[in-house]
Amino acid sequence: MADMLDWTSADLEKLDAAPYEARADEMAGRLVAETGAGRLPFLTMPYGPILKDDLAGLQPFLNRFDHMLLLGIGGSALGARALQKAFFPQQDQPGHTGPSLWIADNVDAYALEAYLAKLPPEKTVVVTVSKSGGTIETVGQYFILKEWMQRHLGEDWAENMLLVTDEAKGFLRGEVERYHIKALPVPDNLGGRYSVLSAVGLIPAAFLGMDVDALISGAREVVAPLTSAELTGDQLTRHPSFQLATWAASLLDKGYQEMIFFTYVPLWASFGDWFAQLWAESLGKEGKGSQPVPAIGVTDQHSVNQMFMDGIRNKACLFLTCPNLPAGPKFPADLPDQFAYVRGKDFGELIQAEGLGTRMALSKNGVPLVEMRLDADTPREAGKLIGLLGAATILTGWLMDINPLDQPAVELGKRLAKARMDAEGLDEEKADLNAFLTADLDLREF
Repeated sequence: MADMLDWTSADLEKLDAAPYEARADEMAGRLVAETGAGRLPFLTMPYGPILKDDLAGLQPFLNRFDHMLLLGIGGSALGARALQKAFFPQQDQPGHTGPSLWIADNVDAYALEAYLAKLPPEKTVVVTVSKSGGTIETVGQYFILKEWMQRHLGEDWAENMLLVTDEAKGFLRGEVERYHIKALPVPDNLGGRYSVLSAVGLIPAAFLGMDVDALISGAREVVAPLTSAELTGDQLTRHPSFQLATWAASLLDKGYQEMIFFTYVPLWASFGDWFAQLWAESLGKEGKGSQPVPAIGVTDQHSVNQMFMDGIRNKACLFLTCPNLPAGPKFPADLPDQFAYVRGKDFGELIQAEGLGTRMALSKNGVPLVEMRLDADTPREAGKLIGLLGAATILTGWLMDINPLDQPAVELGKRLAKARMDAEGLDEEKADLNAFLTADLDLREF
């Protein structure tokens, strides 16, 4: 059996993908031009061989530590968390005694104080991830952890630090040069939400002992045809990422404004959060795009699924399954008659039945759905999924005639936050902030 996309319930007959399929030659030409110019490292992964050597060389260093504290936000954290939850679930289980990954991905004083109070400095490596080196949520925590390490380890503090940042510029690169801190680069033209298969996501994966080679090879298996200098439109039309892109673009034309990412592989639930950033930050531009909605099977059958089934008919669904999950323990034979239907059956059969039922019910209720059916829940399949969805997102953006690689609207909130903290410059933002804060408020007690 192979990894498959099941298009049976995609409602292709109700959509008009022809105008987008007709742009296959244009899209193929653009891929050839962009990959040839080195502007799509997510697809070409030119950094792969060097990164493999760097990770191998870094492994003895990582093996010194029991804990890794990852400082990062957005794409600097979501991919690492998805991999941790999928392939290192033992950290969340009783009695765990192995390595532990902690991810500080928010401005959360409670969590940060707990890390400072409970992590042993001498057995902890602090990994700070920021391509620009100017992300205050991340670099602000770096300042605090730097001081913490200096206080506990003295002049050896830098030996417990690792920076992942731009290869040539930015504040963190300056810290590397000044204090001789170990560092790995974030490749040029690789945005955070596309960076999980770079040092950003693979350093934590290597620390936890995951099969990094399988992750990368799985992704290459999917994206390699898109990086050929001989790629034609005809070849592109047969690629699953382009088929997903034409489906997604034609859904928007029919008013389907939400894209559910329903995961029926429980340990892979955090891939829904990773996908949400990928899809939203890439495609939500110029009044366009569809809202990603992560959902977990079977948990969300008992909550938001009511809206999916019986709410506004503006939703489509990517439905992740794996028929070959563990069987688990068997239900006892001695059960009340009302539960006779599960007597002696494997516990793992239940999630398969629940997934099938939900998938059929969504389709019956008018939700266009593509099932992404994994042959196994291994790192190779995770790499394939990352490659497939990343490429599909880029192609969907191009078909929408927007740039799927930038995030201009996000920057405004960052500038206003800096203005609130009285950063230099930002005169216009400070004026807007003052007007906002001095406006009459409509306050009502609750």
